[in-house]
Order: sequence, then C-alpha cells, then structure tokens
Amino acid sequence: VQLQASGGGLVQAGDSLRLSCAASELTFSTFSTYAMGWFRQAPGKEREFVARISRNGGSTYYTDSVKGRFTISRDNVRKTVYLQMNILKPEDTAVYYCAADKGLIVTTEAGRYDYWGQGTLVTVSS
Repeated sequence: VQLQASGGGLVQAGDSLRLSCAASELTFSTFSTYAMGWFRQAPGKEREFVARISRNGGSTYYTDSVKGRFTISRDNVRKTVYLQMNILKPEDTAVYYCAADKGLIVTTEAGRYDYWGQGTLVTVSS
C-alpha cells in the first residue's frame, strides 16, 4: 500500500494548512477497510500520534494538544484522508506522516499501523 502525503509548507503562527494523503493505488473498497491516522515527528523527538479516523469516518480521535484546532476527515471515494490544521503554533512544526491500520482496535501506537506515507514537512514560524 502506497500512501502519498502532501500539503506541507512554511506558514506563520495562526495560519492554516490542509494535509492530504492519497492511496491512489487502492480500490475504493480496499481503502475503506483501513482506519487512517496522522502522526508527526519533530526534530530530535519521537514520532507522536496526532489524529485517527475510523473506516467510515464516523469516529475520530485526537491528541490533546491539537483538539479544537485540527480536524481529520476522509473521502473514501477519492481514497484520501485529510488533516485540516488551524491556528498553527510553532510547536506544531514537524514532519507529518499518514498511516493506515488494518486492525480493528483503536490505537495511537505508531508500531501498530501497517503502512506509512513518506511524510510532509510543516514549519510554523513565530
């Protein structure tokens, strides 16, 4: 499974960005069997969970630091998952990765996700 993340860039604090992650090689039905997540890794830090969305988009989960600012969504027809990031802060600076989870149990552990995109860099200046 190939995941292609895009949408990163350099923005100022308070700005917004929308990340996309496309699974173009999957069929609609196969993509719909994966829960999807976003993780991020800042320089010198471990990869951390940001958000997760269930297979049908009905359930979402966020790390506390992004609640109320970030929104994860998905379009199963387009086989794409999104991360809308508002009110960005310098501490949001990181490489953002999308990931796919075949499992049925909700998890925020990176090691439990099965497939990963290549990452897209988000830099927030103060």
